Amino acid sequence: MAAIRPITVVSSPGKVLLAGGYLVLDPAFSGVVVSTSARFYTAVRDIVDDAHVHAGRPIEIRIRSPQFVNATWIYFITFDVFGVRVEQAVNDPETWVSSNKFVHLALQCTLALALEAQSAGALQNRLSYGLDITITGDNDFYSQCAQQLAARNLPPTLALLSQLSPFTPTGVRLSDVHKTGLRSSAALITSLISGLLLHLNVKPRDLFVTETEGGRQSASQGRRFAHNLSQYMHGFAHSKVGSGFDVPVAVFGSQLYTRFDPAVLQPLMSEEAMRRTHPPCFRPILPTVSLSNIAWNYCVEPFKLPPLTRLMLAVVDAGSDTPSLMGSTSCYLPRQRRTHPGAATALWDALDTLNQALSRTLLQMSELHARDPATCAKTIKYLSALQSMQVCAEAPAALSRSRLHDPLLASPNMAQAIVEAFCEAHLLSKVRCALHCTELRWRSLIHRRSAGHLRGGPPSESNVCPSSHCVGVYPRLRPRTL
Repeated sequence: MAAIRPITVVSSPGKVLLAGGYLVLDPAFSGVVVSTSARFYTAVRDIVDDAHVHAGRPIEIRIRSPQFVNATWIYFITFDVFGVRVEQAVNDPETWVSSNKFVHLALQCTLALALEAQSAGALQNRLSYGLDITITGDNDFYSQCAQQLAARNLPPTLALLSQLSPFTPTGVRLSDVHKTGLRSSAALITSLISGLLLHLNVKPRDLFVTETEGGRQSASQGRRFAHNLSQYMHGFAHSKVGSGFDVPVAVFGSQLYTRFDPAVLQPLMSEEAMRRTHPPCFRPILPTVSLSNIAWNYCVEPFKLPPLTRLMLAVVDAGSDTPSLMGSTSCYLPRQRRTHPGAATALWDALDTLNQALSRTLLQMSELHARDPATCAKTIKYLSALQSMQVCAEAPAALSRSRLHDPLLASPNMAQAIVEAFCEAHLLSKVRCALHCTELRWRSLIHRRSAGHLRGGPPSESNVCPSSHCVGVYPRLRPRTL
């Protein structure tokens, strides 16, 4: 009977940028980022078949993603004078699978870093049995789950979606899946890299233990190290350094995020470094991702959604491509600064002020709940029965008419504070929507101007979509009915 070997399981959440879109590309501004209940899971174990262990046979790593068709990748690991190499096995034409850039690069660079941190003999001994890795993502990462309900003539309701079995097979190849935009690539890379760091004893398990989420100072050394390595791998896989907000949420949880200076990754991702050494595993990684590198100047502060609320998102079932989306934005921001510096600064400062006000209001709602959970629950139950436009129009008047005042409500002043906080969050969201319409209109004008179609200044008020037309476009908090 084959020996039972330990399994290392690591999970990382998806994430939603609640406020700070586009602005998070600039280190002068922060974004409000919320981790989701949907998570990616990586399970790492030694291959239990002892027949794989004999002299002369290359080390094998198998990676499976059972939610997709033909999603098994086999890699052979070899050591030479240059370091460690990860090569994908030749595919059987009858069961052809494409390469997986994210998985391949994560393996390559994590093993290269492990070789820097350990001796070659120690790493070879740890890999002697080979590795069997399974990667799965919760159903909410993929639009195909709703299609399965449609195939059964069932409506795509939350109740029916929750009844689907966990990690439901999508029935398609990985390249054909429609993602819902919860930043699955960052969650995948972070969970895979963290699982390998733990399973190969690059970092001991106790360095990953932390009692709180969201704050960099309270985060454990292991998590911060996994963050730095995952940031490099995520940027390398996308061929550019983005804002980086999705990786820290996968590591630390919901937060207020301010990006790091991309120059910290210059030694590994500059064009000169890429020409000098290839593949990336042949460049020293540890000095750049080490916790002693003070150039990692990102900032994360704890944040959470208020109790008894949930974030509602719309899925358009068209997939998403982060590099193409962020590529156009990264060109737009500097161009906007050059062409209209005063107007651009005023617009971004106004958006940032609203974003920070929204985050403070949501945190205040959490504090109110902590002070009086019973009154908060009763008040939110009442608010949940109102349409969004009625929250500010009718709820204060209802309080004055004592609709909420009864013997069960011991703190009418607390109820008033809760209603005011919800009204403020609602109004801030509407104003943010109007300003985002201004920005999006500006982006459209700049894009058309760059193509030679238009000339002129920034958009006027007449070019801005009325906020009433944008209700539902932006993520909204909706009180959960109790």
